[in-house]
Amino acid sequence: MTAVTLGEIAQRFGLKLVGDAGVSIDGVCSLLPGRAGGIAFLNDAKLRDRLGDSAASAVIVREQDAQGLSGAGLVAADPYLAYARIARLFDPDRPFSPGRHDSAQIAADARIGEGCWIGPQAVIESGVALGSRVFVGPGVVVGRDARIGDDSRLSANVFIGPRVRLGARCQVQPGAVVGGRGFGNARGPDGWEEVPQLGGVHIGDDVEIGANTCIDRGTIEDTVIEDGVRLDNLIQIGHNCRIGAHTAIAACTGIAGSTRIGRRCMIGGAAGIAGHIEIADDVILLGRAMVTGSITRKGVYGSGLPLDEVREWRKTVARVRRLGRLDERIKALERGRDGSSAADTEAKGEDV
Repeated sequence: MTAVTLGEIAQRFGLKLVGDAGVSIDGVCSLLPGRAGGIAFLNDAKLRDRLGDSAASAVIVREQDAQGLSGAGLVAADPYLAYARIARLFDPDRPFSPGRHDSAQIAADARIGEGCWIGPQAVIESGVALGSRVFVGPGVVVGRDARIGDDSRLSANVFIGPRVRLGARCQVQPGAVVGGRGFGNARGPDGWEEVPQLGGVHIGDDVEIGANTCIDRGTIEDTVIEDGVRLDNLIQIGHNCRIGAHTAIAACTGIAGSTRIGRRCMIGGAAGIAGHIEIADDVILLGRAMVTGSITRKGVYGSGLPLDEVREWRKTVARVRRLGRLDERIKALERGRDGSSAADTEAKGEDV
C-alpha cells in the first residue's frame, strides 16, 4: 500500500489524533530505534520514558502516555491491538490479482466465485464451491464437495479434504491438512481394520490454521472448529473434536478424538490432551500440560516438570518415583498397634 496520512489512519480506525494530521506513514516499525515514515506502538510501561528517543514518525499510545509524545501519535485503549489493525494496511502479501494458472486443474462442475486466484498445480475437485476473493496457492488440493468461504486464503500445498466447510476470512498456512482421514481402527482377529471416516470438518469464520497442522475429519459427525479460533503450527486435532470460539492453541499440541474444548481457552505449546473429555470455557493450560481428565472450572492449569540443572532434575524425578513407597510407609505408621487405622484410633480417643 502507498503512504497514507496519520489523519486518515485515525479516521479509519476511530483513534484520537495527537499532533500533525498530515504526517505521512508508509509502514510500521519498532519503537526503538524507529524510522522516519514508520508508525510504532508503546505497550510496555518500562519504555515510557524513552518515547522521545524513537525515530518513528508516529507512535500509538494509551491516553495516560500521550503527554510523553515528542511528536505525532495516536491514542488507543489497546495500542497493540490498534497496531495489529493498522499493520494490515501495509501487508504486501495480502493483495492479489484474480485469475487462474494454466496448470491448475479445476473440475467442470466446480463453482468459483468472483475475484478468486487459483495457483499453479492447484486441484479443485468435483462439487467444490469457492466464495468470492478466495486465494488458492500453488499445489493446493480442495477435495470433492468442499466449501470455502469468502476472502479465505489457502497457502501453498494445503490439503482440504472432502466435505470440509471452511468459513469466511480464514487463513490456512502451508502444508496444513484439513479433513484428512481420522485415526479410526477396529481390532479384529487378524489385526487392525479401518473404520471409514464418513464425516467432514466444519470450520467457522475468521479461523487461522498454522503450517503443517492436521485436523481429522469426523467418523460420522463433523469435527468442528468454531469462529475466531487460532491454531499454531504442527498441531494435531483428532476426529470429532470440537474447539470453542476464540480459543488459541500453541504449537505441537496433540488433542485426541472426541474431545470438547470450551471458548476463549489458551493452550500452551506441546500440551497433550486425552480423548473423550471436556474442558470448560476460559481455561488456560500452561506449556507441556498433560490433560487426562475433564476440566470443569475455568482457571489456570499446569503440569510437567520445569527445567532445572540436570542433577537437581534427576533428584526430583527420583523423589516422584518414591512417592508410592512413601505413601505405603505413612499408611503403616498410621495403623495402630492393634492393626486399626489412625482414624479408628483417634475415634477411640487414644493417642497415635
